[in-house]
Amino acid sequence: MSAQETSDRALFELGKRLLDSGYHFITPTPLTHERFLQRFATPLAKDLRDVFGWSMPFPSELFRAEELATLEQAGVVERDGAVWRSHVRWSTLNDRLFAHSAFPTTASDAVFFGPDTYRFAQAIEAQLQQRFSPIRRAVDIGCGSGAGAVVMAKARPDADVLAVDINPRALRMSAVNAELAGANNVSVYHSDLLASVEGQFDLIIANPPYMNDEQQRAYRHGGGALGEGLSVRIVREALPRLEVGGTLLVYTGVAIVAGQDPFREAVAPLLKGERFGWTYRELDPDVFSEELLKPEYERAERIAVVALTVTREQ
Repeated sequence: MSAQETSDRALFELGKRLLDSGYHFITPTPLTHERFLQRFATPLAKDLRDVFGWSMPFPSELFRAEELATLEQAGVVERDGAVWRSHVRWSTLNDRLFAHSAFPTTASDAVFFGPDTYRFAQAIEAQLQQRFSPIRRAVDIGCGSGAGAVVMAKARPDADVLAVDINPRALRMSAVNAELAGANNVSVYHSDLLASVEGQFDLIIANPPYMNDEQQRAYRHGGGALGEGLSVRIVREALPRLEVGGTLLVYTGVAIVAGQDPFREAVAPLLKGERFGWTYRELDPDVFSEELLKPEYERAERIAVVALTVTREQ
């Protein structure tokens, strides 16, 4: 077994332990997380929820010596002076656990999970409830933690579900999370959108990064003038890969400027004609308001979360 396989196996076994112990953690926004930690003069974990949910430093006594050594060797935890820290968080979604990067997510290859993930899962579930035709093949573009792929795979166990991303760390976590959920019909692939996978799909989903991030972190930076660039590219490249009757669901965020939605304006010309039917909804009119204080958003009046649903009709 390679070092990477050993590390991934240790992460999987940790996830099993947390599930068996009744661990449960709902991940808030980074700002809420930061404000929660500010309540403590010196945060120090008292239990596994503090360690793997709130990303608090912890004393070695919370783990057996051999378990701590295994997690350290796997790169899950590391010593930080007199205490230890976890590089991984575990969040609960639909009573399943998902591994992702610890707070704060400052690394360029961080794997993000948060309130957007919960809303994305709800959008997928709503779409699946509306669809009665078979889903033979589906793909989650920019899968991150793999949450979207797992939601699809568990709801449609006969479907072949692909989870694709350009981030190797995300693919490893997606594989662990899928195995932990018993989603044996999920396969992970390194791919820039759909460039490295072939064929057509009955369902394509995506929850791309949509912020204009000064650090250009992969999980957060969407490109374009206000973060909409990657979302537009996904629509453009995904539409030709839909089967007749297939659906594309894009959950993303949009910086609204003077009442105008630049994402909708960019994709509307791609959806003209009788080939596609589509709906567009604002799921939340106001998220990440703290971003409006940054120079990148000096023209924006708010940031909304939207869902674009496109069905290929012919």
